[in-house]
Amino acid sequence: MFEDLKEEEIVNKVGGRFKLSTLIQKRMVALNTGARPLVEIRGGDHMQIVLQEILQDKIYLDASGEMRDREQQLPAAEAGADE
Repeated sequence: MFEDLKEEEIVNKVGGRFKLSTLIQKRMVALNTGARPLVEIRGGDHMQIVLQEILQDKIYLDASGEMRDREQQLPAAEAGADE
């Protein structure tokens, strides 16, 4: 799992290590507060879910540094939260 963080692919996908750590942190907070995962991973913890969401282009940081869900174009915390 953490080997993915060492790969340049994931770093380049989000635009650098700082943006990667910011995106991971924001998505972890969203998942810990009830947001639904955007990928299915059997037995995966939140970190594995976040890494797969990034690798599968499900989430990203917009120009203002807010996390977004690519499919719904809403802040990912809102898009995945239970109602």
